[in-house]
Amino acid sequence: MQSQIEANEERLKYLEKLGEQLPDLMAHESAKWAEVYKDGALSTKVKRLIALGIALRARCDNCIMGQTMRALDAGASKEEILETISVNMAMSGTTGIAESLKVLKLLDELEKL
Repeated sequence: MQSQIEANEERLKYLEKLGEQLPDLMAHESAKWAEVYKDGALSTKVKRLIALGIALRARCDNCIMGQTMRALDAGASKEEILETISVNMAMSGTTGIAESLKVLKLLDELEKL
């Protein structure tokens, strides 16, 4: 089974390739992301935690990895990520628990658990 860190590195590699193949579109997407996730009424960290909750609910592996890493980069603590997971679990039941294991595995590989 591939590690979450390796899967994230592969995800980033293919995002870069997508940018090479569709540069105008990906430049537009990057600009949109920069605008959406900048500090405003909500901090970047809070927005990334919200996005992680949505990614978990959507069951999107790439989104879960990306938003977990971005939340950490924005200064989210392990406790804040675990609380985000708990909200998803409350809203999603057993599928929320199953998806949350991906975040735990990534945190474990990053030695943050």
